[in-house]
Amino acid sequence: MPRMNKRQFLASAGLGLASLPSLATPAAGSDKAGPALLTLTGAIGKHNRGAFDPDFDQMLGKHKASFDKAYTFDFAALTRLPAVTIKPTLEYDGKVHTLRGPLLQDVLAAAGVSGDNYRLLIQAIDGYAVMVPISDIRKYRFIIATHRDGQALPVGGLGPLWAVYDADRYPDIASKPIKDRFALCPWGVYHVAVQPT
Repeated sequence: MPRMNKRQFLASAGLGLASLPSLATPAAGSDKAGPALLTLTGAIGKHNRGAFDPDFDQMLGKHKASFDKAYTFDFAALTRLPAVTIKPTLEYDGKVHTLRGPLLQDVLAAAGVSGDNYRLLIQAIDGYAVMVPISDIRKYRFIIATHRDGQALPVGGLGPLWAVYDADRYPDIASKPIKDRFALCPWGVYHVAVQPT
C-alpha cells in the first residue's frame, strides 16, 4: 500500500483540481455556501445534490464513482459540526501535531447514515483509497481533520481534509512502525462511499 511520503499528491492534485466537481459545486443550505469539499454517496439517508453527471463529475468518474444522490459538505458545514482535537505523532516529521475536525461518524450522521452494517470507501484526490468498516471508524474515532496546529489544511499538502485518527492512543496501531500507522488515513479526502456489508 502506498505511504504518505511516497504519494505523488501535487502532480495528481494539480491535474485534477480543475475538474474536481465538489470544488465547483456549492453545498446546499446557505446563500453564501462555499465549494463542496467532501461528497458522501451510497447508503445515505439525506441528499443535497443530484445524480452523478459524467460531464460535470469528471474526477469522481475517473475514480469509478457513480451515484443517484449525494450529500456534500463545504468547509463551513464541516466546521459547524462539533470539533474534536487529537494529538498524534505524524509520519512525515515524527513530531506530535494538533489536528482538529469533526468525528467522521458525526459527518456520516449529518448525511443520514445510521447503523453498523456499513463499510466506507474513503477516496483522496490523487486516487488513494481505503476500505474501512464503520466499526473501525467508531473504534478509532476517525476525524475529518480540517486544521493542523491551528491552521486550515491547505490543498497541495495534507488537505483540505484528512481522514485520520490518533494513532498514539491505540496500542494495536501505536505498536506498528510509524510509517505503517496511517495506511487507513487518506489525506486530500474528497469522497466517501457508504456501502452496506
